[in-house]
Amino acid sequence: MRSLIKNSIKSVAYKTVSLLSLLLLAAVAVTTQAQDESLRAKLVQAIEVASQNQLQVLDIRPTALTTIFEIELNTGEMLYSDVSGDYLFAGDMYQTTNSGLMNLSAGTRQVRTLEKIAAIPEDQMIIFTPETDIKASLTVFTDVDCTYCRALHREMDTMLEKGIQVRYLAYPRGGENADSYQKMISVWCSEDRHKSITQAKNGQNLPEMECETPILTHYALGNELGITGTPALIFPDGRLIPGFVEADQLATMLQIQ
Repeated sequence: MRSLIKNSIKSVAYKTVSLLSLLLLAAVAVTTQAQDESLRAKLVQAIEVASQNQLQVLDIRPTALTTIFEIELNTGEMLYSDVSGDYLFAGDMYQTTNSGLMNLSAGTRQVRTLEKIAAIPEDQMIIFTPETDIKASLTVFTDVDCTYCRALHREMDTMLEKGIQVRYLAYPRGGENADSYQKMISVWCSEDRHKSITQAKNGQNLPEMECETPILTHYALGNELGITGTPALIFPDGRLIPGFVEADQLATMLQIQ
């Protein structure tokens, strides 16, 4: 009988603790949600409303620090905020490891970059593909009038021989106001985009053509990623490398033998 009573007491005590634990977790969840909503509301007011929606908060994510949140803006920039939203700071967050410093912010940027690039259909790109196996793929934001873009394009045969696939996205510097904007429309509207982009980068005049193109979509994406010049190279791991890089050096950076 005593054993039965003890077991009953233990059972009741266990159920009571379990119920209290569930109530505590629910309270924490409600508090966390309220804090998240309060933080978002404050940031929207301070960033979006104050900038007349020129700046927008795309995402708010927790970090390894429980009281610090990562704020992603539509410009590609990242800010960090305390839980109250009263204080923000810009810069990268690092974690110390036995092998040195790990840039946590860079890792986040690379993941987001790959996600955004993956959302662009390949039929909107101009893709140069090696005849043999593809050993690495580069996504390149380009402008047909850009001197260094032209220099990179002259490396195309070498890049293809090394197994590097090149996927061009349009980035007319200056957007619709760029001198190259109409030229890039003509390239993307042509029946042979490969031939047309090569001719444009060689300085040849193309017949003006009009059609629906993804050029301004590409340009807006480049701005989101923080691109300010061309060429801008997106590596397979999401790294953004600005400027011209020779084919041999690219192969080394891509770890191609």
